[in-house]
Amino acid sequence: MEPLRVTTRLLISEKEFQISTARSSGPGGQNVNKLNTKATLRWSPSKCEQMPAAWKQRFLESYRTRITRDGEIVLHSDRYRDQKKNIQDVRQRLVRMLLGCQHPPKKRTPTVPTKGSQRRRLQNKREHSEKKARRQGKPGLD
Repeated sequence: MEPLRVTTRLLISEKEFQISTARSSGPGGQNVNKLNTKATLRWSPSKCEQMPAAWKQRFLESYRTRITRDGEIVLHSDRYRDQKKNIQDVRQRLVRMLLGCQHPPKKRTPTVPTKGSQRRRLQNKREHSEKKARRQGKPGLD
């Protein structure tokens, strides 16, 4: 197997993750009962030394519910009838997960409504309230 290339700077060695195969419940007709097409990938992100610490922390925080007690993330794929395609699929899913945590989320800058927008909002509220009051059909003080 070849190493998993996440970015140009992050390359995960094939020794860091284990890929096993099993009988699949997915598509395959009679082959489901005969061939091991389901792929399972196990990887321990905390043991990855090439990954920057901040990136690793974001990954562990984002996927804390998917990480086992042993500190491994386990991914399965049985989308395809072919074992090689399922192995590629599970590797690509890991790459997508890693890329999703690569950069820190952007800081939200709070905005303040302008005086004009506040005035317009209050004016619309007044008009709406008056419109509803007119619908009440209360007798006037004539």
